[in-house]
Amino acid sequence: MADYYKTLGVARGASEKDIRGAFRKLARKHHPDVNDNDPASEEKFKEINEAYTVLSDADSRRKYDRYGDEWKHADQFEQSSRGRRGRSTYSTMGGGGGRSSIFDQFFGGMGGFDVKPAPAEYKVAISLEEAFKGAARRLQMQDGRRLEVKIPPGVDNGSRVHIAADSGDFYLVVSVKDHPKFRRQGKDLYVEVEAPLDDAVLGGELTVPTLTGRLALTIPKGTQNGRRFRLAGQGMPVLNNSANHPRSDVDHRGDLFATLKVKLPSDLTEEEIDLFRMLRDKRMRPPEPENGGNVSEEDEGTGKE
Repeated sequence: MADYYKTLGVARGASEKDIRGAFRKLARKHHPDVNDNDPASEEKFKEINEAYTVLSDADSRRKYDRYGDEWKHADQFEQSSRGRRGRSTYSTMGGGGGRSSIFDQFFGGMGGFDVKPAPAEYKVAISLEEAFKGAARRLQMQDGRRLEVKIPPGVDNGSRVHIAADSGDFYLVVSVKDHPKFRRQGKDLYVEVEAPLDDAVLGGELTVPTLTGRLALTIPKGTQNGRRFRLAGQGMPVLNNSANHPRSDVDHRGDLFATLKVKLPSDLTEEEIDLFRMLRDKRMRPPEPENGGNVSEEDEGTGKE
């Protein structure tokens, strides 16, 4: 069976966005409608569609990553694992020295294997602030015991945290709740900040919220609505950063991008409205000639400046 990742031309760690983009690009290229119903293109299109169908679904992708070509039998494998709970052994096939297939290992085929059960998984939901700082949770284990586990800073949706416990290893599958202010993309954060019209025109100083407090941001005069400012090191920490860097500080964090939203005044006084009218009239008035408007008779006749 073809390697679905190679079929789409993406790495095994590719994001959902990368997988979707690769599929769309290849689908446009190999769609039968744009290739005069060429049989080769039609077959290639089927392969691309099959690969995308599996890799775009989180559950089927997890099974494919674990079991490869036998991913469709993952549920049976895992159910069989839970029933056996025996030690993992190794067997050869008929003297050829080769390893039996996953299907044979789980269903008794030629090897007669006992398979070590897959580690259990526990789903945990945390806030963005907890993903930033790290968090702790108490889990109800399958044997009835309660165990406190640590969630490291930097986790994201779908992160799998390995936990080594006396009763056996397991994984935490993390989901991060949406935040009312911040939008996350990898290790970077995005936020919108409002600015009054006069500050956008004349320049000024705003305060930008971060996950550690508020920062001052100076905006230049004439700042347009929608302009984005980068605040370096004010994003999310890198997962497992502490293992690679003794100092887990802003040098090893993502960035915060603040998008300016100019807020128009809604409670103007009559005097302020008159000032805006005067400003509009002045800006619409054509500029006066540089010589003060004095045009000689010769200039009037020839059209020269």
